Amino acid sequence: MTDYETLRTRHAEQAEAQIPQHQERIMWSQERLHEERQDRLRALLQVAKDRSPWHRERLANVDAATATVSDLRSVPPMTKQDMMANLDGIFTDRRLTHRLVEDHLNSLEDDRYLLDELHVVASGGSSGTRGVFVYDWDGWLQCRLMLLRFSVRHQQRYFPTGERPMVGWVAAGKATHMTFAMGRTFGSGAGVVVIPATLPLSEIVLKLNELKPDILAGFPTMLYPLAGEARAGRLRISPKLVRPGSEPLLPEIRAAIEAAWGCPVLNVYGTSEGASASSCGQSRGMHLNDDLVIFEPVDAKGAPVSRGQRAAKLYVTNLYNYAQPLIRYELTDETLLIDGPCPCGSAMQRVEDIEGRTDDVFQYAGGVIVHPLTFRSELGRHPEITEYQVVQRPRGAAVAIRTITPLDTDALGAKIVAALRRSGLSEPDVTVQIVDGFDRQQTGKLKRFVPLTATESQ
Repeated sequence: MTDYETLRTRHAEQAEAQIPQHQERIMWSQERLHEERQDRLRALLQVAKDRSPWHRERLANVDAATATVSDLRSVPPMTKQDMMANLDGIFTDRRLTHRLVEDHLNSLEDDRYLLDELHVVASGGSSGTRGVFVYDWDGWLQCRLMLLRFSVRHQQRYFPTGERPMVGWVAAGKATHMTFAMGRTFGSGAGVVVIPATLPLSEIVLKLNELKPDILAGFPTMLYPLAGEARAGRLRISPKLVRPGSEPLLPEIRAAIEAAWGCPVLNVYGTSEGASASSCGQSRGMHLNDDLVIFEPVDAKGAPVSRGQRAAKLYVTNLYNYAQPLIRYELTDETLLIDGPCPCGSAMQRVEDIEGRTDDVFQYAGGVIVHPLTFRSELGRHPEITEYQVVQRPRGAAVAIRTITPLDTDALGAKIVAALRRSGLSEPDVTVQIVDGFDRQQTGKLKRFVPLTATESQ
């Protein structure tokens, strides 16, 4: 078994060497992007049919040698539940089993390779359903480079050649989470300091004040209260760039960050499944990394959605990771494709900031559906609110908030009650409570909207 540092260094050196290639990809034409997707799709389908028993049956009517992107629509989508129930049959490396992978995850205290070449991460997901994902050597490398390429271009614009900015990354402090593991594999010694989001807020502020990062990165639900700490004068840093990522970026969070630091907010969308998008800094929204992932925006029933229409979810096909093929895999992130060319010159498709998931919708008795925007519209109006969580109750919701100055919770509750009535909920029951903090998931993420369980809704 090769020691971790030798493997990590080899991986990091390969990533550094391939950065120029990925910078070129940003400016590929639509035709070149289409050719890349087509070639990679056929290669992926062939591997899946040859090495994955589960996919072999699922793709029985697909000719890998001639398949086109449009042919994917004949393949039924796969959900996280499908994947977790059939992991042994999905893996293309016959050494892998669900048990081996879980044992590896359970033993992790720091980043570590499995079988000297694989990386395993878990998503406890804000959707509430846990997922396990195995990346082969090149898959882990390509995932990193996709997330990195727009960031490198930003840094070249804001920092002199050869200057390596200090990055303060407030993210997962758990080795099973992608942000932590990828930061360790490729970030060690590269000016990246990971600060666990699960630490008390006061301790995170102290560490950031000591670090004085040039770039502040992290979960939006952590950057939001940090912006409040900056406004209150307790967080004393002056980042040149802020990079939110790994969670939906809500408009009020973006506004709070911009007000606190007055610097560009360059959003990054990334999932444990390997789908990602990044802001180019020259227009609204983000560019999907659609040279290496096929994105299919669809409505709630799975029908294709056109540009300019909001999609209830995405079907994604990861074209670069062969260890655990994800083909038409369902992500419940709500998206809106932006039409028209981007001033930056990249032909990669743009989407608006991801603001939520279909899993966040509250469903009440009598068929009443309440979108998270109903709550966000009221909560986002108050700059004194630095963080919030909304937990559905059978007849309304329990709202917990953190504030930097006093707030009339009764008045806020009355406004939310009125908004719920307008949404069709009769006699809503709403409580608003000021709290000192929130219980985050083990990864450090915060589930902002918590729907009722099936049992609770009965």
